[in-house]
Amino acid sequence: MATAAHDFSGLTLLHNVEGTLNFIDRSGPKPVNYMYAAPEGIPQRSGNYDKHAVTIYDMRPLLGEVSLDREGFAVVRQESAVQNFYDSAEVVARYYPEVERLVREHTGAQKVHVFDHNVRNRSMAGRRESGVFGPIKFAHNDYTLKSGPQRVRDLLPDEAETLLKNRFAVVNLWRPIRGPVEESPLAVCDGRSMRQSDFVEQDLIYRDRKGEVYAVAYSPDHRWFYVGAQRKDEVLLLKCYDSDPHVTRFTAHSAFEDPTSPAGASPRESIEVRTLVFFPPLR
Repeated sequence: MATAAHDFSGLTLLHNVEGTLNFIDRSGPKPVNYMYAAPEGIPQRSGNYDKHAVTIYDMRPLLGEVSLDREGFAVVRQESAVQNFYDSAEVVARYYPEVERLVREHTGAQKVHVFDHNVRNRSMAGRRESGVFGPIKFAHNDYTLKSGPQRVRDLLPDEAETLLKNRFAVVNLWRPIRGPVEESPLAVCDGRSMRQSDFVEQDLIYRDRKGEVYAVAYSPDHRWFYVGAQRKDEVLLLKCYDSDPHVTRFTAHSAFEDPTSPAGASPRESIEVRTLVFFPPLR
């Protein structure tokens, strides 16, 4: 984790909301989540979670100051040519190249590999529409010290060992499909306020492989942020893994119920895209 001193001076001057997040109970056995219908007699998801009320600060006044390597997240402006984010073929054909260019320009990466995306809409997910999911409302991070490098080996087997000799990261891009976001915004935790012990390994069981993510245990030291009324041209970048131990390596995040959401707020619609980011060798 990053070793920079915690400096939250001035936070009380920012707009904030009181939200409730779900955190893993670290005292239990390793949690497991089946990504398909679990075998008979086995729970779909294991692990005990506790609810904690936390202050979540609106980072809008800080948008030009937060960074991937320090806090673990950043916000950039990007207009997209995509007409329908629910059309997976259009997303791959049009949005993936947009994402690759944005990440390369923002990070100075030598190579960016865009490999996956999810769209989220609570109403459509409730109707079981194909390929659409609801918001995830527990604190987590998408990769671990183990699964980050393994994803490179899974996706780029012919290049992996060469690529892994230099710094690489997993960066997610999260944006509203429609804006501004009125309900279930995404909260992110300042990486400087977290310790490695706050991250608890959780197995993801697929039909053909086993992955690993981090569930997140509660700490009163955490400092949570969100983008108030996030617009569709405001892209939130999240650091989900970094091989460099001198910067923030992981970013805990979770959707949450915003107590200031207006009555009858439209369900949040969003898309998240995952990328592998490879940096030039150090000279």
